[in-house]
Amino acid sequence: MLKRSLAVLMILACCGLVPARAEDGAAPFDAELQRLAEILGTLHYLRGICGGSDGAKWRSEMQALIDAETPSGERRTRLIAAFNRGYNGFQQTYRTCTPAATVAIRRYLEEGSKLSRDLTARYAN
Repeated sequence: MLKRSLAVLMILACCGLVPARAEDGAAPFDAELQRLAEILGTLHYLRGICGGSDGAKWRSEMQALIDAETPSGERRTRLIAAFNRGYNGFQQTYRTCTPAATVAIRRYLEEGSKLSRDLTARYAN
């Protein structure tokens, strides 16, 4: 009886989730992808002002993320907004490369790397 009740609850829960997912196209890892997009935007800006030759690499990485995910509608808008938020947030704070900007680059590289590994380990086929 307990197994049957659990099975019915799981089916009802899944049925309740499917329409919401179909409507907005959200994936269970969207929050992490948005954070990664924000980090890519931050690195795109900071590496550019700190003389890194890889400044444009981070925009290309964002484009690769969008190409791989192929989000549409609101999901695509949220990813792009996260990238722009990362870029614009640091553009308002840093006009030139400072020691603090260098520390921020290192920290964001570490966080982005960890996030990428975690996402791949958890959701890659």
